[in-house]
Amino acid sequence: MVRLRLKRFGRRHTPRYRLNAMDSRSPRNGRVIEELGWFDPTLSDEARQINFDADRIRYWLSVGAQPSETVAGLLKRIGVDPTPGQKFTPAAPAGQ
Repeated sequence: MVRLRLKRFGRRHTPRYRLNAMDSRSPRNGRVIEELGWFDPTLSDEARQINFDADRIRYWLSVGAQPSETVAGLLKRIGVDPTPGQKFTPAAPAGQ
């Protein structure tokens, strides 16, 4: 099963995370299927803390990927419904 979960980077007391689509059996910092963005909780500006590719996240959720509990909360913050199994509809190109 594919899970959307965070992979920790950074030094001690300065964590940074990457959002990845990974096999649920792989370790936290193990092999990644696709990298979907990053999260930096140390930034003071909350608007800049999260940088996710929402279209690719919606695709993975539509094919049955399960977000971790933490990722589901972050997805709600950016306005993506973390409920898996929904039909994927790509966003319209800019200017249309």
